[in-house]
Amino acid sequence: MKAILIDKNDDGYKARLAEVDEARLPEGDVTVAVEYSTLNYKDSLAITGASPVVRSFPMVPGIDFAGTVVASTHSAYKTGERVVLNGWGVGETHWGGLAQKARVKGDWLVPLPIAFTSRQAMSIGTAGYTAMLCVLALERHGVTPDKGEILVTGAAGGVGSVAIAILAKLGYTVVASTGRPHEAEYLKKLGAADTIDRAQFSGKGRPMGKERWAGAVDAVGSHTLANVCATLRYGGTVAACGLAQGMDFPATVMPFILRGVTLAGVDSVYCPQPLRRQAWERLACDLDVALLESITTGIALADVLETAPKQLAGEVRGRVVVDVNR
Repeated sequence: MKAILIDKNDDGYKARLAEVDEARLPEGDVTVAVEYSTLNYKDSLAITGASPVVRSFPMVPGIDFAGTVVASTHSAYKTGERVVLNGWGVGETHWGGLAQKARVKGDWLVPLPIAFTSRQAMSIGTAGYTAMLCVLALERHGVTPDKGEILVTGAAGGVGSVAIAILAKLGYTVVASTGRPHEAEYLKKLGAADTIDRAQFSGKGRPMGKERWAGAVDAVGSHTLANVCATLRYGGTVAACGLAQGMDFPATVMPFILRGVTLAGVDSVYCPQPLRRQAWERLACDLDVALLESITTGIALADVLETAPKQLAGEVRGRVVVDVNR
């Protein structure tokens, strides 16, 4: 099978497109013929070696995939069933989806909703599934459309793009924060009511700012997350799911103890199965499938290595779907 393979040895760290014997697939009770995978920010970190994402070598990256079961000893899955996987350490500690075959634990899989093709499922991918988890977190904390504006940071990225589309369809007024002003029209087509320059959030801010946001979806972290918290309205919630700017959080407790603000952490990797399935069921209802093509760039498996550094440099918008058989 063809796969992106990352090795680390005396010659250094290297990712390459390789022919790999299927016998090398790791242990698992379900084997999947992968149809599509994606290139996520974490995958690009792994492929370039920009961050120590990969925990064992050799490794096939790719934190998600969609395809068809070709062999199974798991009671829940039979040959021919369509499935999707997000997270669970694939691409980090267990071979992932940037290959033509994957062998995993059946407990990691989710049946692919009939509303989506495999390609559409990967247009959503881990980023879109994470965006849905963020929306669910806002809902659990009582952030409804009538409460006010919702800020989405990193708006032109994968999480941000899908979050805007979902929130807009649900009736929220969404403001998109981006450092790419030329993407304003794209963001408004997804449903953003307005755009705002990310520079307003990316520098060191005050412990408290003027109240504006009823809620937020943040995939950026660092000063951006701190400034978002400082400008949330009383009782507001931010769903935090990323660290594109950094993993630090240079904030104070003031927004939390003076305005009752909630910082809701969102983990997509080890999310429990019931919530994972709920997210995919809601995606089938609350995401306009017609918008998926506008947020998706399709590439072949051979294009992954040159696309990864572009994604880290912020030169890729939306979702990157990888046809592993092309």
